[in-house]
Amino acid sequence: MARTKQNSPELRVASGDGEPVKPEKDRKFVEALSRGLDVLRAFSQGSVILGNQDIARITGLPKPTVSRMTYTLTKLGYLSYNTQLEKYQLSSGVLALGYAYVSNLKVRQLAKPYMDEFARQTNMSVGLTCRDRLHMIYVENRLPPEASLLRMEIGLKLPMATTSAGRAYYCAISDKARTMIDEAMADKYGDAWPEKKEGLEQAMKDYKEHGFCLSLGEWDRNINSAGVPIHLQDGTIMALTCAAPSYLVPGEKLRGSIAHQLAMLAGDIESLGV
Repeated sequence: MARTKQNSPELRVASGDGEPVKPEKDRKFVEALSRGLDVLRAFSQGSVILGNQDIARITGLPKPTVSRMTYTLTKLGYLSYNTQLEKYQLSSGVLALGYAYVSNLKVRQLAKPYMDEFARQTNMSVGLTCRDRLHMIYVENRLPPEASLLRMEIGLKLPMATTSAGRAYYCAISDKARTMIDEAMADKYGDAWPEKKEGLEQAMKDYKEHGFCLSLGEWDRNINSAGVPIHLQDGTIMALTCAAPSYLVPGEKLRGSIAHQLAMLAGDIESLGV
């Protein structure tokens, strides 16, 4: 069985426009590097500390291969080994890479003042997210001056299927990419997939009609949010979101006015030429 069939759905779907992790018969594709990155990604599946057996289960890689990968990644400073637990966790080398990406993200720097003003006017948390497999990751989050709720830390991962950020991204990509994501989500969610798919189809309808997507208590029953895609000049698609507790911003208010304002904000950010 090919390795791409063994891996979990999340590890089979690349970022970007949804292309496979390993294109068939691609001589330029470095299999060992791919496996090493799969090992690092295993730590984003929920546990912060993993043993070789845990990593093998998550990635579908043979345990001897995982052992060589974790040894090498530890030597390079991307993993650290806990001798008491005999398990691994991410090390500062990964943090350095992530910080370099976020700090050099031009759209994040240019969008900040616009996001601050929107947060102040609407009293909502405003986030900028990018895709990672079947999740969206916060690269920026701005809060209204007096708010302490919904502080989404940079690096926080959100599921694509049930959040406004994920739905906005899903609606903006190509049909081919969307089909591949559907297949991966069907594998991931199993019997729960039809319900997830129904929410995504409703998001498509909302996006085509209104230019935004909603998540009204579907990710967290106490949170309402809206999302809009942002198209960068290099072809990257990100998602701009606003969120608040449902008792502060009911769905009617979000759909009736604030989500439309968010769509206008996304247009303003795109016009900056990022």
